Amino acid sequence: MSSEIRNSKFEIRDVERGAPVKDFTDLDVWRVARELRTEMYKVARSLPDIEKFALATQMRRAAISVTANIAEGFGRFSYQEKAQFCRQARGSLFELRDHLTTCCDQSYIDPKESQRLDAMAQRAAQLLNGYLRSTLALKAAAGS
Repeated sequence: MSSEIRNSKFEIRDVERGAPVKDFTDLDVWRVARELRTEMYKVARSLPDIEKFALATQMRRAAISVTANIAEGFGRFSYQEKAQFCRQARGSLFELRDHLTTCCDQSYIDPKESQRLDAMAQRAAQLLNGYLRSTLALKAAAGS
């Protein structure tokens, strides 16, 4: 087994910091997604009144879904369940990216701000893909 794997799936090492991951809040992917969620809430608050119960609500729900699915997946015992929650979080990230496009198309946010937030979402997706690959590798190593 890899040196990154210890006695259980909850003792995975964070390669960048060298620290054990004991809680979902230790995951870089969750931290980046949390920052994105905070930014998306700011955008949602800035939308015009006509969007307060439509686009703003959808944006907040999708942003919450990303971090919540990462957290819920971390708490699951089977690798397959964890992987499924990662996939759901990834879907919500892409939904957020579409909402950003809508905001830009409707001139609710500046194109440069949209690009900045989209880059954050893409970074979160990269980290999430890595976390998913790691989860599937652990599943394969465990023989399940």
